[in-house]
Amino acid sequence: MRKVCIVVGSRANYSSIKSLMAAVQGHADLELQVVAMASALSDRYGAVYQHILKDGFPIDARVNMLLEGETPTTMAKSTGLGLLELPSVFDHLEPDVVVTVGDRFETIATAVAAAFMNIPLAHTMGGEVTGTIDESIRHAISKFAHIHFPASEDARERIIRLGEDPETVHMVGCPRIDLVAGILNNARVKSSFSPDNLGGVGDPIDWDKPFLLISQHPVTTEFGDGKEQILNTLKAASHVGMQALVLWPNSDAGADDIARGIRTYREMGLAVNMHFCKNLPVDTYIHMMDKTACLVGNSSSGIREGAYIGTPVVNVGSRQDGRERGQNVLDVGYGVDQIESAIRKQVSIGKYSMDPIYGDGTAGERIADILSFATFKIQKQITY
Repeated sequence: MRKVCIVVGSRANYSSIKSLMAAVQGHADLELQVVAMASALSDRYGAVYQHILKDGFPIDARVNMLLEGETPTTMAKSTGLGLLELPSVFDHLEPDVVVTVGDRFETIATAVAAAFMNIPLAHTMGGEVTGTIDESIRHAISKFAHIHFPASEDARERIIRLGEDPETVHMVGCPRIDLVAGILNNARVKSSFSPDNLGGVGDPIDWDKPFLLISQHPVTTEFGDGKEQILNTLKAASHVGMQALVLWPNSDAGADDIARGIRTYREMGLAVNMHFCKNLPVDTYIHMMDKTACLVGNSSSGIREGAYIGTPVVNVGSRQDGRERGQNVLDVGYGVDQIESAIRKQVSIGKYSMDPIYGDGTAGERIADILSFATFKIQKQITY
């Protein structure tokens, strides 16, 4: 049995790799190991580890590495703490391959630890172009990784242009699309879904009426601007006059600025018809994307899941710059008037047709099958 160690560091990590975890768990030739770390262990960011356990995945190790403050300094230090702790975890678990997801700071710690320990490293969702420090992290991990699982053809070609062996680059699609396809095609899940137990605070949402879904995260290279950015988004949503479900930001540097802006808006009594949640289970979030009149903010879910679902998206600012997008996305700057106008336009258009640029819903199974027989060359030979 080949032991596959999957490291989950955040709610975005989990939704991006859950289908692969299930595929590995059910594969006859593979043994699943799960490491939960960083904000996935934090109640402040929705206690993702509880969802992992509830979904039937045992957690083999936990790495507490997240320093509060959400500044560039604490993000760098948190990465260092992860790099201090992960080698001991890998030494104990003795995985045959480590899987790291995407482009976050805990992801680079995972990549460095595994590569330095001569453990084959698999990287999902590499090769993409975006804003923030995420792009630098993503490309750096590609240079550490021994096998690559990009989510789109454009990303596959970029990884090869970075000098990686084409035989190690497998375009499988995005595992997050697997969840979307499974949830939206499952009639039993649809019929049992109810958004009435979301938790959170604020005005209740009337689910029989149109609503906005707001998910906006800090842009690390624009540190210090987050409060003004989220305030502008909330103001624009209020001007439109629709009810809105607002999600808390992730743990990147600048998260406190976003959170401060949300609290300020609420404390000023301006958050009329708005409900605020720290975190949503993956299937609930997908149903929200399917039901919302428009997703507003800068979450990659608008680019990825949104294209497959056909969700109207207003993408605010630079966080997703350069990432492949479907016709469902309307890009705007941070101005209140720009955001408001774009929301009104997207709401008037309504649902878009499906655009499967990030996969067809089979990525997890395809990755598991490849990991079961792949031969890993620890000494990489880069061709330029």
